[in-house]
Amino acid sequence: MLRTILTALTLFALWLLMSGIYKPLIVWMGVGSSVIAVYVVRRMDNAADTERLAVRLRPLTTIGYWFWLLIEIAKANWAVTKLILSPKMNLNRHLFKVPYTQKTDLGQTIFANSITLTPGTISVEVEEGDFLVHAVSYSGDDMDALSDMDRRVAAIESAGA
Repeated sequence: MLRTILTALTLFALWLLMSGIYKPLIVWMGVGSSVIAVYVVRRMDNAADTERLAVRLRPLTTIGYWFWLLIEIAKANWAVTKLILSPKMNLNRHLFKVPYTQKTDLGQTIFANSITLTPGTISVEVEEGDFLVHAVSYSGDDMDALSDMDRRVAAIESAGA
């Protein structure tokens, strides 16, 4: 109950700070909006969310992975930029399956989102044991790079997961 009240008060405070208008009608609209928002979220939480996601990641390995991913995104960005700006624009579009080794839903989500964040590739579909990935410029090296990414994502999952 305390959490609900604090959430409503926080939403109301944000409403006041962002509106900057302190007329009674606006203040009461802020109170009403905050209460309705908390009520709707509480109902959704009770009705729809029956299972919780346990986040079990190795913190230092995860930070290292994000730095590695940023570098990979920059490299892929450069490659896609060169591809787009080249007069021939040699596209080799291809759909292919990428197996994953993550044991948790969170690990699989991180891997799929990492593929999508990397320019030129997108995770299209999840199947049992693999992802369907679309690449704008497919080459044989893509599977090696994605295997490396899979290994790195699997390494950030903790042993207790």
